[in-house]
Amino acid sequence: MSVTHLLVANRGEIARRILRTARRMGLTTTAVYHFADRGAPHVREADHAVELLAEIPTQAYLDIPQLLAAARSTGANAIHPGYGFLAENARFAAAVEDAGLVFVGPQPDVIDLMGDKLKARAFAIQHEVPVAPSCTQDGSLEDFVRGASEIGFPLLIKAAAGGGGKGMSIVRNAGELAARAELAAAEALRYFADARIYAERYVERPRHIEVQVLGDGTGKVIHLFERECSIQRRFQKIVEESPAPSLPGSTREALCAAAVRLSAAARYRNAGTVEFILAPDGAFYFLEMNTSLQVEHPVTEAVTGLDLVEAQIRIARGEPLWLDQSDVRLAGHAMECRVCAEQPEEDFRPATGTLRALREARGEGIRVDSGLCSGQTISAAFDSMLAKVIAHGRDREEAVQRLADALRDTVILGVDTNVDYLGRILAHPMFLSGVLHTGFVVEHAATLARPAPSGEARIAALVAAALGDERLQQLIREVPDLHAAMGAWRN
Repeated sequence: MSVTHLLVANRGEIARRILRTARRMGLTTTAVYHFADRGAPHVREADHAVELLAEIPTQAYLDIPQLLAAARSTGANAIHPGYGFLAENARFAAAVEDAGLVFVGPQPDVIDLMGDKLKARAFAIQHEVPVAPSCTQDGSLEDFVRGASEIGFPLLIKAAAGGGGKGMSIVRNAGELAARAELAAAEALRYFADARIYAERYVERPRHIEVQVLGDGTGKVIHLFERECSIQRRFQKIVEESPAPSLPGSTREALCAAAVRLSAAARYRNAGTVEFILAPDGAFYFLEMNTSLQVEHPVTEAVTGLDLVEAQIRIARGEPLWLDQSDVRLAGHAMECRVCAEQPEEDFRPATGTLRALREARGEGIRVDSGLCSGQTISAAFDSMLAKVIAHGRDREEAVQRLADALRDTVILGVDTNVDYLGRILAHPMFLSGVLHTGFVVEHAATLARPAPSGEARIAALVAAALGDERLQQLIREVPDLHAAMGAWRN
């Protein structure tokens, strides 16, 4: 299948990331955008750009007929969905293929299988991939509550069609189970148009470990090792790294083997991620499979030297997998922080504003994936993630130090971000020692809180903000030289 012209059905940093590899591969590119994104960098960087019409900005990027029309109008013969939006939508993948275009992603039936948590769990059990004890809602809410109670507490309730922490709730006793189940079902219906929920045994202080896989659709699958994704807030990752620290070699081998076994059984095609919960006693359980490129893919690229977007495109155009497992080696350590427009001190409430000044970090081993530019309006219409800062070092200590330096060098004025908060995570003694679990942020909330600024710090911050304001700088440049303004009489 020929891929010569790629339409990127996404926005922001991931659109720019895909466009960068597509240009390097010599492909013609098309970007799509809503009016709210008309000045965004990804729009300028593509060979063609097509506006998508919608009253609500997010709906533009979910409009399948408009995306297909954009591909036809520009002559694109392939579509890359990025992540989020329609990336794991089986109906979209099928529509792309039915239109005679190449979908840079898995087969529609595999997306459907893995996108449904209940189907995916059953498939995992069938292929001897361990899952936590669970109960599904097959009938009434009362039957579900009864069955879930038999598993024992604590429980984690999830949406069957969910992701991103939506429709999830921890239940610690029988008294709150019915109310939490009802709320989870309502959230599932609102976010995913599917009210089905299930409950599974909640593992206390677990680690979140995921395995990156590549498959070509023939049953050949390899893994690209694991990523540690345990630092999360509200069930969403904010710091990821590879390899996972302090992970026994035998556990790493078992996790990677299970991920490959599951993916090969599905005859998986594309880059994908199999996610697991790792209990303190070393037992691990299948969580879900993400059938798209992940936000945290740069850390895997850093330690393997592979370009995952290039791999996706090559596989999509029908190339058999050119790598064997023995060809993939780990080199050093990589870590990524997600920079978000939010206020950590207010329960990570999303922030809005206009970017007045922007300086992205540079340096040895540093990579920044961003969709930002000065003057850009950050609204509540989209996800709060603005950019990703990635560091690669010879070992974990060097990667942490480089990433911490990069965060200090990052300047984003005009909108509140979590940059300082991320820096405090990287400096935390327990993080540095590699003692990680998904409750890290909650457990260490007091020590991660922002210290009260001194009077000098407040003044310095105001001066820095003023000096970084482009309008103020322009006014200063327009002030006439004092002696020139005085005229001849000055002598």
